[in-house]
Amino acid sequence: MPDTVYRNALFFDGTGGCPVISDIAVSHGRIAAISPDLQWDENAIQVDCTGLWLMPGLLDIHTHLDLELELAPQLPEVVRHGTTTVVIGNCSIGVTYGHLRNGGEDPIVDCFARVENMPKSVLARVADACTWTDSQGYLNHLSRLPLGANVVPLIPHSMLRIAVMGLRRSIERRPSRRERAKMAQLLEAGMAQGYAGFSTDALPFHFLANAPHKKRRIPTQYASFRELSRLTRIVRRYGRVWQATPPKDHIFRAVRTFLLSSGRLYGRPLRTTVLAAIDLRTNRAAVTMCLMLSAILNSKLLRGIFRFQVLPGPFRIWSDGAINPIADEIPELRALNELELDDRAGRLRILDSPQWIAAFRAMWMKGKAGWSIARLRRLLRLEDTVLTRRLSDMRVAECPLPHWKGETLQQPYHRLRRWQAGRGRHGAANPAEAAFFATFPNPIEDDAAFFIHLLRQWDTDLRWETVIANNDPVTLKKLLFSRHTLPGFNDSGAHLANIGFYDGNLRTLKIAQPDGPQQVAIAVHRLTGLPAAFFNLDTGVLKIGAQADLCVIDPGALHRWDPEKTYEFVYRSAFGCRQVINRPPGVVRHVMIAGRTAWTDGGYTHDFGQVPFGRVMRTKDHAR
Repeated sequence: MPDTVYRNALFFDGTGGCPVISDIAVSHGRIAAISPDLQWDENAIQVDCTGLWLMPGLLDIHTHLDLELELAPQLPEVVRHGTTTVVIGNCSIGVTYGHLRNGGEDPIVDCFARVENMPKSVLARVADACTWTDSQGYLNHLSRLPLGANVVPLIPHSMLRIAVMGLRRSIERRPSRRERAKMAQLLEAGMAQGYAGFSTDALPFHFLANAPHKKRRIPTQYASFRELSRLTRIVRRYGRVWQATPPKDHIFRAVRTFLLSSGRLYGRPLRTTVLAAIDLRTNRAAVTMCLMLSAILNSKLLRGIFRFQVLPGPFRIWSDGAINPIADEIPELRALNELELDDRAGRLRILDSPQWIAAFRAMWMKGKAGWSIARLRRLLRLEDTVLTRRLSDMRVAECPLPHWKGETLQQPYHRLRRWQAGRGRHGAANPAEAAFFATFPNPIEDDAAFFIHLLRQWDTDLRWETVIANNDPVTLKKLLFSRHTLPGFNDSGAHLANIGFYDGNLRTLKIAQPDGPQQVAIAVHRLTGLPAAFFNLDTGVLKIGAQADLCVIDPGALHRWDPEKTYEFVYRSAFGCRQVINRPPGVVRHVMIAGRTAWTDGGYTHDFGQVPFGRVMRTKDHAR
């Protein structure tokens, strides 16, 4: 007899087929029956879903929750957003081989602190907990945790290199023949153990965080094409997934690397998913090139299985002074980012350096005036960098002058110019602002000088936000539903104070909702059955006998939800710091994982976090 019966739901099964009104019965953790007129035992829990959507639990295919699993394995933010399965070990970094500490090196802290903007205090606590030393030990460890969601691990390349070579040697020299063989052996073991795939990284602004390596990139970026080819050959043979990021400033290298996906060139396609197809505000050509590359690699000529991931909403980031997820892309901001977060004096010395000021001004003003190639590229939205360098795009979240909150930096800059032109008689909003304006050089030279002065005066006390990509809804929708993409790139569990993308899956449903139930069904498929099939996982489709991972969505609340107005900063006791999150009110009504209700009526159930709900999910062909 069923344990739980969901009644009168608009049922999306995850295949993309038309939804139907149905009852769904769950028994012993699995779907027992699907029918519009089920008979149920009076002792079964009944969940009335009239007017609600019932669908498979959502998948989040790009997370860095490896760290949160060691501190809060129930993954509460994930579950309350309707996500029941997460992929970890992305971007070549993770904790698969334990803490890897040796000779004073602390690789987890070194690799995660700047790449994922994680506090070193949090990372040190995670490293302390990582007592295993190999990939099987990690799987055993995960299976003992009270997991909230199902966890799908990848083998991370940077950590693989460190396990074989040590951190310092992995960034200073090429591996020996014996070391290459050892890496292949460890990766082979991971595939045999059921890991879903292998992750690498080539983004040029992913740097290490600890001295003396702060000017070096993470280990995966020092791998040769020969090394990548040998390792991905193993992944290809097992039919697993390669997750990668492109060397964005080197088109030839990117194309050569991603040709590894081709079945025509390498005998069998390699399932490849890449970060990311995003509509940059500074470069409109980037998204077109991504879709074109995907189409070519997936063509009959090359026979690839290649998907760019798409962030399902505006790419909004928060910055503490000059510190944010893209700061390392720009050398002048990178110099500030290399210092420890609490080293205000060190940043002030840099900000007072005439050489740094000249370099910053040249970067900030490039292409903004006159006639030049840089000016033309800026006008055509074909710039190389991601940051727009416009004060009108930088909105204040927090600063010592409370009335600036919600304003763009362009607004106080204009008031400062008026105040200085009026010799202090008018222009400032209040006496506190006038006193602050008096600290500026008079006259202020330009907006570069204005921003430098703010950094000098306030450092990380100035918190501002900006949208760097995906601000055009039409282009975003095209990307999300392209056959060459997968919704993803949420980065859940990383950039704690800088991005809040746990809501990415729900944003996809909201984008589909105005086009009717069939488009919602397609969106559900792209968030469940499609990524599950891509990663070769036994989940994502609700059918009789399937594990009962499901969520119930309130379409009315989804329609009313304005995602740009529900961001908040919450203190997470597990981390000991604040985290930016976006919690849609009332949208996710119910979440079940493996037949156990985890979230309902706006709260977690009493045993959530105390006993396992999710499981370590290996590829479904592992048993064979």
